[in-house]
Amino acid sequence: MTSSLQANTIYNLIKIPNLEIFKNKSSNGIKYLRAVEPFQVGVRNDNVTCFNSKNETIKKKFNLIEKNFSKYNSNFLKKINLKYIVLCENLTVSEISSAGVPNYKMRTLIIDIKFNKKHFERVLHHEVFHIINEGYKNFFNENEWKKFNISKFKYAKCSTCSDRLDLSLLHNNKGFLSEYSMSTPSEDMAEVFSFLITDREKIENMALKDNVLKKKITYIKNNLLKIDDQFKF
Repeated sequence: MTSSLQANTIYNLIKIPNLEIFKNKSSNGIKYLRAVEPFQVGVRNDNVTCFNSKNETIKKKFNLIEKNFSKYNSNFLKKINLKYIVLCENLTVSEISSAGVPNYKMRTLIIDIKFNKKHFERVLHHEVFHIINEGYKNFFNENEWKKFNISKFKYAKCSTCSDRLDLSLLHNNKGFLSEYSMSTPSEDMAEVFSFLITDREKIENMALKDNVLKKKITYIKNNLLKIDDQFKF
């Protein structure tokens, strides 16, 4: 059972109720928290809801989760302001299903441990990029990014305004790695970053025949190194 003192301490830190510590110590300083009851945060139509998972369910997935987050060392995590990973399931934002919800100010990333199995590992890094982007918007300029694409291409106004949702890797699409990457500039950047972390060699080989993709990969790499010149993909 979660003590009220522990629950209150966690709430005071990240403003999410109904959580307990799942793993307090990790090699890079990340603290893993789990929902013990469903929670909702936010106001009016802009709210985040997630449900608690059984402890056994989390344990089955946890080694995979920790393996992926261990790719980031403690120094880099401090620079991007990420410390807490919240584990829950059936995550929604304004009633729309979501793989993850980053909160830069609270140093927190909520992840849906039951999100699409095929893409699960990669979306963890996709969501990490959104934390990075929030803290370093000056390094990831959307207007600069748009110039990499062919002039006729237009992004949607928002990711939820688009029906481009497929996360599968595309193999010949003029600078885009997935259908979802064609939704908004920030999602496009997050997709490039996530593929660099999980499948770097494959997409770098693709970029040999795709100059737009090559420019995007170089842009992400160069700007990550501005944040941390020791960062390794």
